[in-house]
Amino acid sequence: MFEKHIYIKRRNELSSKFSSGLLLLLGNIENPINFEHNTYPFRQDSSFLYYIGIKSPKLAAVVDIQAGETLLFGDEMTIDDIVWMGQQQTLNEKAQWVGISSVHPFHELQPYLEKVLKNNNQVHYLPPYQAHNKLLLQHLLGISIDQIKPSVEMIKAVVTQRNIKAVEEIAELEKAVDVAVDMHRLAIKMTRPGMHEYEISNAIQHLAQNRQMSFSYPPIVTKHGEILHNHIQYHKIKAGDILLNDSGVETALGYASDLTRSFPVGKRFNPLQEELYAVVLNGFKTAEAALKPGVAFKNIHLKACEALAEGLIQIGFMKGNAQDAVAAHAHALFFQCGLGHMLGLDVHDMEDLGEQYVGYTADEPKDTKTFGIKSLRLGKKLEAGNVVTVEPGIYIIPELTQMWAQQNLHHEFINYDLLNKHLDFGGIRIEDNYVIQDSGYHRLGKYLEREIDEIYALKDLGTD
Repeated sequence: MFEKHIYIKRRNELSSKFSSGLLLLLGNIENPINFEHNTYPFRQDSSFLYYIGIKSPKLAAVVDIQAGETLLFGDEMTIDDIVWMGQQQTLNEKAQWVGISSVHPFHELQPYLEKVLKNNNQVHYLPPYQAHNKLLLQHLLGISIDQIKPSVEMIKAVVTQRNIKAVEEIAELEKAVDVAVDMHRLAIKMTRPGMHEYEISNAIQHLAQNRQMSFSYPPIVTKHGEILHNHIQYHKIKAGDILLNDSGVETALGYASDLTRSFPVGKRFNPLQEELYAVVLNGFKTAEAALKPGVAFKNIHLKACEALAEGLIQIGFMKGNAQDAVAAHAHALFFQCGLGHMLGLDVHDMEDLGEQYVGYTADEPKDTKTFGIKSLRLGKKLEAGNVVTVEPGIYIIPELTQMWAQQNLHHEFINYDLLNKHLDFGGIRIEDNYVIQDSGYHRLGKYLEREIDEIYALKDLGTD
């Protein structure tokens, strides 16, 4: 945990945005894989972690605005729990560590809230994403599931606060990036023809666990980088393939990293792979250089798209004017997703609270219809203290290319004759993590090789 005063300060800042009512924070439970006592690894809700800091399951907290106190609801370990799990710190001890002195059994939460509601006090809560918490809200508030209405006021207050990362949070994020850098270096050096994707994935997981960290999301380690969220890892890789490794870790306090590198399975890229890697790297650097407060991330995304389109025009996959092509969204045949997203306690930070609040504003809402742009998770103006990813890519998806060609879409910008000869190309992505500063940006963590000659140097080092 962080120091006690940090959690107290966070709760005080949140409660200062409200004049009355209660703020209800629900923790997560352990979820069964295939029967009750065989559960997935427990992960606490990130907003609960941010304000309460306790990672135990089946907890709830109430911030009473008028009383100016926080109440924690949960149960101490029973003797049966101790038999199976051993004695651990008591809930009261954990509560003291985060500055909470009022601890109650979990069954007292429902009558407590019932009394509050009878006095016409408002109960604010965040969107539930676990089925258990949806059912719990029904029980606690005496409503049906279709009456669950998260507090927009609380969502906005939480997003505003969590959007700006404090010094101690940046330190945690730097730790997560440093370990991810070592994972990626290992992957580049060890990858060679004849291996299977899962061997690389297993090796980087082993490294992470040896550093007492876990994956922050299921890793993408694949020769089919054109499949954006590809978790299949059984392919045998060969010389001439590109391996895309999108993986990161989270620290014990829950802070995440999210890095991607694409590199040859053999010692070197082939000429076309090298050309397209250089195009992606130029798009990456274009976006990186534009990071600063006051600039809309959507505009940075579009600048990166123009850089990608310009490079694709030079190679011959596209034609015409790059700005016109991007304005028409023709580039989306090659870059279907967004340039990046917020990063923090979640790898897609606060995504459970809604992209319309986290990544956009009421004045500049998200475009939910235009192909390519609709997948941009972050569009609003950047502020000092924001932590973001930058991850442009080129993905040649055969099915999408063939569909566009059949429909003759953007024929004035796409050279289908040449493109159809390279439908098996795959995909390339480069990704780093940044904190926005008053003067521009700071790239988090150790430097991870990204230049072509740097990648080749790592390949030449190799590892057994």
